[in-house]
Amino acid sequence: MEYRRLGRAGIEVSAIALGSWLTYGTVTEQETAKACVHEAFEQGINHFDCANVYGSEPHAAERFLADALAPYRRSEYVLTTKAYWPISPKPNQGGLSRKHIFDQVEESLKALNTDYVDIFYCHRADANTEVEETLRAIDDLVRQGKVLYGGISEWQPAQIADALTVQEGLKLNPLRASQPVYNLLNRYIEEGVLPICESAGIGLVVFSPLAQGLLTGKYRKGQAVPEGSRASVARVSGSMQRMLNEETLDKVEALLAVATDLNVTLSQLALAWILRQPAISSALIGASKPEQIKENVKALDVKLSQETLDRIETILA
Repeated sequence: MEYRRLGRAGIEVSAIALGSWLTYGTVTEQETAKACVHEAFEQGINHFDCANVYGSEPHAAERFLADALAPYRRSEYVLTTKAYWPISPKPNQGGLSRKHIFDQVEESLKALNTDYVDIFYCHRADANTEVEETLRAIDDLVRQGKVLYGGISEWQPAQIADALTVQEGLKLNPLRASQPVYNLLNRYIEEGVLPICESAGIGLVVFSPLAQGLLTGKYRKGQAVPEGSRASVARVSGSMQRMLNEETLDKVEALLAVATDLNVTLSQLALAWILRQPAISSALIGASKPEQIKENVKALDVKLSQETLDRIETILA
């Protein structure tokens, strides 16, 4: 396993991290899910990502992780959670107000059965709460020791810049993690998010590096959606169906040819392409089977030549 600093923070995280979105606390059978966490540890993964809204109900995935991580020493792994999305239709049950952040951190700590989380993410930006209120709340939680590092997820460059100005002016503990979507088929962060985070010492922990399974090779042009795949599950199939268009599938076929020529899987190619960038601290994978973790970790052994990178760029252009 390779370990990288989280931006300019002192903490080190595994280059491959295990996420809980759409898997744990939901569709993956409990014992199989536990086996995935144990395999992750065997492979050297020390970075486990979660959120208050992951799972079949609020905090369900957190409770699962608490159980799965129970055999391991707390100091051996990096644990994250998030808040923003509403957990109920009642007032103050969503957003980034001081009240909601404090409430949800307390609930998450109970669900995770821990005294602190290593990273707390603002799951999205909140237009209804001043960024100073949000950042002061996170700073107070850091000072209390309940959160070690503050983070953001899917914030746009202008929102990140505003937060950086506020935290510097108020001398708050700096944000140290940003979690945006990033993969071969979605590269929007390259224009603004990546450079501003790199300059500010914010580590990038990218999610959906395999484009929700599209970059695994399981979805092929002219073939039916595999039974039991994410695109076949009604709860999540809408976003997947939008991605399964002819243009995207043509790119997938061409990328598969590149992977075949390199004697690697498409998943390994996609992860190696992301992790070649030093500003990326971790790539968050999901796994419903332990074998998927073993395969994905092998991406760390894949080194892409400039010729291969140029070939990929031509495909994606």
